[in-house]
Amino acid sequence: MPAKKVARQQVKRARRNQSVRRATRTVLSQARQSVQAGDAEQAEPAIRNAISYLDKAVKKGIMHKNSASRTKSRLATKLHQLQNASSS
Repeated sequence: MPAKKVARQQVKRARRNQSVRRATRTVLSQARQSVQAGDAEQAEPAIRNAISYLDKAVKKGIMHKNSASRTKSRLATKLHQLQNASSS
């Protein structure tokens, strides 16, 4: 009997985790594409949004905090490079 309940809970959690993971990946993809486009003004809010989604994924236990931190760092580095290139 308890195993059935655990199985139901796992299905619910998997569905919720999948939706958060999918949304995070989509936002990350959009941020990377905005950096690739080369427009710093469009890239900045996209990256800020991606960082927010990464933090939410960590908070919900879907992503490890070091993995999210590494991804945020790489995005910030790309943004700074883009801003420096456009200001020069």
